[in-house]
Amino acid sequence: MKGNFLPITREEMKERGWDQVDFVYVSGDAYVDHPSFGHAIITRLLESRGYRVGIIAQPDWRKSESVQVFGEPRLGFLVSAGNMDSMVNHYSVSKKRRKTDAYTPGGEMGKRPDYACVVYGNLIRQTYKKTPIILGGIEASLRRMAHYDYWSDKLKRSVLLDSGADVISYGMGEHSIIELAEALDAGIPVEDITYIAGTVVKAKSLDSIYDAEILPSFEDLKADKMNYARSFYTQYLNTDAFNGKRLVEPYSEHLYVVQNPPATPLTQMEMDDVYSLPYQRTYHPSYEAKGGVPAIKEIKFSLISNRGCFGGCSFCALTFHQGRIVQVRSHESLIEEAKEITKDKDFKGYIHDVGGPTANFRHPSCKKQMEHGVCKTRQCLFPSPCKNLDADHRDYVSLLRKLRDIAKVKKVFIRSGIRFDYLLADKKQEFLRELCEYHVSGQLKVAPEHVAGPVLSLMGKPEHKVYEEFTRQFYKMNEKIGKEQYLVPYLMSSHPGSTLKEAVELAEYCRDLGYMPEQVQDFYPTPSTLSTCMYYTGVDPRTMQKVYVPKSPHEKAMQRALIQYRNPELYDLVIEALHKAGRSDLIGFGPKCLVRPRQMRGSGNDKKAGRKEPKKGSKGSNGQKRQNNSEHRGRVEGKNKKKSIRNVHSKKNRK
Repeated sequence: MKGNFLPITREEMKERGWDQVDFVYVSGDAYVDHPSFGHAIITRLLESRGYRVGIIAQPDWRKSESVQVFGEPRLGFLVSAGNMDSMVNHYSVSKKRRKTDAYTPGGEMGKRPDYACVVYGNLIRQTYKKTPIILGGIEASLRRMAHYDYWSDKLKRSVLLDSGADVISYGMGEHSIIELAEALDAGIPVEDITYIAGTVVKAKSLDSIYDAEILPSFEDLKADKMNYARSFYTQYLNTDAFNGKRLVEPYSEHLYVVQNPPATPLTQMEMDDVYSLPYQRTYHPSYEAKGGVPAIKEIKFSLISNRGCFGGCSFCALTFHQGRIVQVRSHESLIEEAKEITKDKDFKGYIHDVGGPTANFRHPSCKKQMEHGVCKTRQCLFPSPCKNLDADHRDYVSLLRKLRDIAKVKKVFIRSGIRFDYLLADKKQEFLRELCEYHVSGQLKVAPEHVAGPVLSLMGKPEHKVYEEFTRQFYKMNEKIGKEQYLVPYLMSSHPGSTLKEAVELAEYCRDLGYMPEQVQDFYPTPSTLSTCMYYTGVDPRTMQKVYVPKSPHEKAMQRALIQYRNPELYDLVIEALHKAGRSDLIGFGPKCLVRPRQMRGSGNDKKAGRKEPKKGSKGSNGQKRQNNSEHRGRVEGKNKKKSIRNVHSKKNRK
C-alpha cells in the first residue's frame, strides 16, 4: 500500500485486510488525492462514513479486465469522466485534437475515451450485468438530460440511457452520494432508489411521480429546435434546491428520465468537514516515473474558498452544476489548510489563489437565498445589480489578512477571477485597495469578454461602461498607493449575437487600448449553457427571440482575425472581414486604420501580409494566451524592445 492513498490495485486492497470493496470508483483522470479533484472528495467522503473504496484511474477502455481490478464491489461502481468533460479535454473549439492532457501522468494524451461516461458505463455493464452503476462528475452532470453535443453536431439523449448506468449524481454530489450509499447498504434495490435530491433516474411509468413538470419528449426535441429551447429554459429555471421542481423527460411510453430537484447547498460546517478529510494533497506515487500529473502544479498551493456562483454568465455551466447559491468555508478551515501547505517541501512562500468560481463571492448574494433560494427569472448582477444585492467584501478582506499573517507566507495571490461589477457595487472600496496593494503581481486578469452591447446582453455580462469605470478606479487606486499594475482583459470572439460589425467594434477597442492578444478565446459550445442553447437553436431561450449565430469556420476565423489584426499571417482574413462588414474605412494609413492597403508592399513578415514595415517608434502589439483554465501571459512590443503589458489602458485610464 502506497502511504495513505486509497487502494488502486487488488494487492493494495489485500494489504488493508479487505476481501472486497464496497465501491469501485472509475475515473477518467489519474488518481490525485487533492480536494480540487472530484474523485478525491467523493472517495474520501465515503471512506469517512466507513465504506471501503478502491480506485481504478484511467482504465484501458478496450479491455474489460481493466474494470475488474477489485472484482465485483459490494454496493456499486461510481463512474466519472474526470474534472473536465472528456470532449473538452480532447478537442479544441476548432475540433482539433489536443496534444496534451494535464490530468494524465506526464501530460500524455489518449488515456481516456471520447464520451468517457458512456464508454466506461458500457464497459462495466458488459461484465457486471446487475451491479449498480452511478455516474457523477461534470460530464454526467451537464449531460444528465437531452443535450446538444457540439462535437457530433446533434442532439443526444441523457447520458444515463446511453451509458447503461442506473443513477446520475449531478452537481457537486456530497449529499446525494452519501444518501445513495446508505440506501444501497440498507439493501434497497437500485431501481427503487428514485427519490434522492441531486439525482437523475429512469422510470418505466409515471404512476408514482405526481409532482413533476413534464418536458417535451426526446422525439419532440429532435423534431423542433424551439421545443428544445423551451425545454432547456425550463431546466435552467429549476436549478435551485429550494424552488426547483422535479422534471421528467419522456423517451417512450415505457421510458422516462426523471431529474429530482437539486441537493441542498452545503453548510459552512459541511464544507469545512469535506476539506478536512485526510487528503494526501498530491498524485499517487506510481505516477512519479512519468513526471507526475501536470494539473497538480496549478492547484497544489491554492485554497478553495467557495463554490457556487450568482454571476450568471450565459456561456458558463456553473448554474447547472454548482448552482447560484454561494457556499463558503470558515476562516479557521482555510487557515488550517494554509498552514499545512506551508509545511510542503516545495512551498516557496506563495499561495497561488484563494477563491473558487468567482474569487470575491464569499456569501450568498442576498439574505433570503438560504431559506427561499434564488430568484427564478431574475439575475443578481445582470443587467444591473439587484437592489437587494449584499455587496460586501469585509469577510473576504478579513480572510486575506489572516492568510497574509501566517508564518512562511510571503504573498497571497488571487487568480480565480474577480467579478468587477460586484466589486464596484461595494462602495467602501476597501477590497479594491487590498487587492491592488497585496494580491496582484503586476497584472490582474479580468473578463469583460466583449464591448458590444448586443453581445454583452446575450452573454449576461454588464455594459461596457461598467468595465471602463472599473479600469478607471483600478488605475486611480494604483496611483494612490504608488504602484504600477495593469489589467489584462479576456476577450471572446464568435459568441452568439456577434456579427462582423460587433467583431470590428471589438477590434477597434483593442486598437484604442494598444492591446493585441496573441490568442483569442473563441466561443466553445459546451453542454448545458444558455449560450450553447442559442448556438444550437438560433434563439435566446429566455425570450425566444432570434439570435445571429456565427457558425461557419471561415466567419469565426474572420472574427478571431479582427481582434488579432496586427498579425501579418491574418492580413487577408482581416481585409476580407472589413470589406464584408462595410468598414473599408479602416484600411489605410490614418491613426484609426487597422491595416494598410494591399498594394503597399514591404519585406519580411509585412511583405507576406502585403504591408510595409512599421516606422521606428510605432506602437507594437501585446499578447495574451488563453486556453480553458490554463496559465495566461501577455506581452507588449514597441520601440525596438520588449515591454511588459504596461501600455494597456495607459492612454485611456491615467487621467
